[in-house]
Amino acid sequence: MPRSRNRLINAARRSMLQRSELHRRLDVAKAAFAPKALVDRGKYRVEEKVDAAAHSVREQFRNNRLPIALAAIAGIGWLLREPIKEHAPKLARKVQDLAETAIEKIRPGHAPDADDDITEDPNETAE
Repeated sequence: MPRSRNRLINAARRSMLQRSELHRRLDVAKAAFAPKALVDRGKYRVEEKVDAAAHSVREQFRNNRLPIALAAIAGIGWLLREPIKEHAPKLARKVQDLAETAIEKIRPGHAPDADDDITEDPNETAE
């Protein structure tokens, strides 16, 4: 009889250990399916995907700088096509005026001679 009693005691201990392990797992499962945990897990996965995509974009840009830069410039130009159509003529006129004034300042014009500085009035008499 003591043998069967020990077996019952051991079985009860195992049962209690299994029950406590099941309760622990149930608590973990409850915590995992809580709304905050689900949102946090979703945010983590989204951030992981965004980081992976950003890394991929950086690698592609490092490998293909010129084509991507040209495409970006063309895209920005396409997005701004209406304002460019509206403001380009005014801007072109301003740039042209600035260029003309700069050229006029640089270009040697009619330089006054030494004789031209002294103007004689025919009405004045020489003394």
